[in-house]
Amino acid sequence: MFALPLGDDGAALCPLPPWQAGEFLAHVDRGREFIGRFNGLPDVVTDLASSRAFLEAYAAKEAADAGLIRAIRLDGVLVGAVILRQMDVAQGTAEAGCWLEPAAVGRGLVTRAARLLIDWAIRERGVHRVEWWVAAGNAPSIAVARRLGMRKEAVLRGSYLYRGERHDEEIWAVLAPEWPAAPGAGAA
Repeated sequence: MFALPLGDDGAALCPLPPWQAGEFLAHVDRGREFIGRFNGLPDVVTDLASSRAFLEAYAAKEAADAGLIRAIRLDGVLVGAVILRQMDVAQGTAEAGCWLEPAAVGRGLVTRAARLLIDWAIRERGVHRVEWWVAAGNAPSIAVARRLGMRKEAVLRGSYLYRGERHDEEIWAVLAPEWPAAPGAGAA
């Protein structure tokens, strides 16, 4: 398997192809309630067929250069993912996102993985603007946006209905000229 180390703690960023749908479903099941607090993934991935369809949709996005998904693994175990939910190379825009199951929280995995993903989008694909859309109540995800050097640009009040409740969404973003010279640069 191809993997990029995320540090010396056994964490790695890896492909997540459709043939891993069973493992992906087990991961979502382990974190279903926790992930579902702010993320609709558990409502979409409910069985093996929907798990495979979700991963196939991201494989198609990657083939079309319109998005991608990467697994966050800790000692080989799938514990989360980072995504480019949308990517428009011609316009130079992308939207990044993430999730983790509860056992992996508090280790900096999302920040490290998202940093690699955003760095790739900016340096390799020429993306100029990477956005991070987050529920206003999702403090851990907002903290990731801050650690990545993103700026809060907007609050969309009551912008989406999720599980019967209206939520505000914050839009955070970083532009290519603001991105550090290398992953982790600027953090002396």
